[in-house]
Amino acid sequence: MSSPSADPRLPLTDADMAELERRLDELPATLEPLDLGMSDGYLVGVLLQPQPVPEADWLRYVFDTDGRPVPPGVATEPIAALLRRRHAELNRAIHHRQWFDPWVFELDDEADPLETVLPWVAGFATALTHFPALTRIDSPELLEPLAVLYRSFDPEDLEDADDLLALVDELEPPADLADAVEALVSSSLLIADVSRPQQGQSASRAGARTPRRPGGPGSKPRSGPPRGRR
Repeated sequence: MSSPSADPRLPLTDADMAELERRLDELPATLEPLDLGMSDGYLVGVLLQPQPVPEADWLRYVFDTDGRPVPPGVATEPIAALLRRRHAELNRAIHHRQWFDPWVFELDDEADPLETVLPWVAGFATALTHFPALTRIDSPELLEPLAVLYRSFDPEDLEDADDLLALVDELEPPADLADAVEALVSSSLLIADVSRPQQGQSASRAGARTPRRPGGPGSKPRSGPPRGRR
């Protein structure tokens, strides 16, 4: 297993992810930390903000969704070190408009694809709740990718977002889980084209470089954790 203090440029391995999950699960019961899948969507939501979010600001909401302080004596640096590496990995992918592998985990063969990706989307939405600058960008180019992400939610949870609801109603459901996961990545990169435009890029060209999941639409997401908070 890699040490949390490993080279910060190294992507997280499966062993690192298991270590991160274990440490999040072991945080005091007085806290409500994000689980593994939620933390990944949360980091993407943080990275898609139009201005960089300081680490101290985003990290506190991983330990507790309400930002409550961690009790004295609890070792948080190993968690921070692992999240720092994942943050850097995702940042590179978003900056270069490259595929990243979302932390989405199969539930069972009968699970709806949108239900399976919901923890990741919930983490993304948590980031936008605490850091709403992205939602304040006045651009029609944001509506469709946000609708693709937020279609995982119950429509009642979007009752104050009429424009999104209208688009969600028009969307075709994903064909399978691989299709739903691919939509997480493509939508995130479409949002990046608006909130983090590259030099010489116009929003009207959004999606021109959106990659497809390596191995094609039939490639399977991960199986296994997260198990969720005890």
